[in-house]
Amino acid sequence: MANHKSAKKRAKQSQVRRLRNKSAKTSLKTLEKKVRAAKEAGEDAKDELMRQTQSALHKAAKKGIIHKKTASRKISRLSKLVNA
Repeated sequence: MANHKSAKKRAKQSQVRRLRNKSAKTSLKTLEKKVRAAKEAGEDAKDELMRQTQSALHKAAKKGIIHKKTASRKISRLSKLVNA
C-alpha cells in the first residue's frame, strides 16, 4: 500500500479512472453487440447504431480509454459487417 501522501492520492486517482474506463469499455461492447444484433435481425436502424458506435469508439480513443488503432480496427470490421 502507498505510504506517502502523494502516493495515496495517485492510488485513489487510479481507482477512480479504472472504474470510469471500465464503464466506458462496457458501454462500447454493448454498442458493438447492438450493431451486430441489428445486422442479424435485418433492422433499418443499424446505420444509426453504426454512427453512434463509431462516434463512441473515436471518443474513447481520443480520451485514451482504448488505443487509436484498436478503435480504427473495430470501426473497420463493423463497417464491413454492416455493408456486407
